Amino acid sequence: MKPADRYPAMNHLFNMYFGQDFDLFGDSIPEIVACFKRDCHSHYQNVLREIHAFRSEHPNDLAVAFEKTYLRAFSPEPEGYTTVSFLAEVERLLRE
Repeated sequence: MKPADRYPAMNHLFNMYFGQDFDLFGDSIPEIVACFKRDCHSHYQNVLREIHAFRSEHPNDLAVAFEKTYLRAFSPEPEGYTTVSFLAEVERLLRE
């Protein structure tokens, strides 16, 4: 089963909002997540569950698996994040 099938909410967030045209949704990670929450208010709880499941599925290769699957256009490193801290920040912002 492909990640898009196992993690549809993550797929939508990271491929659409953090995809090639991520700058259409905001200039920073908090702005992009806020836009996602406004647009998809009934789905962001699913993203939280799926991030938890993705972490559980990739305990030893989280960064590699996440970058390979979701970070094709957006890179959190210029913003000062690692993959792990980026996911933690997305979770924190979704919970606010």
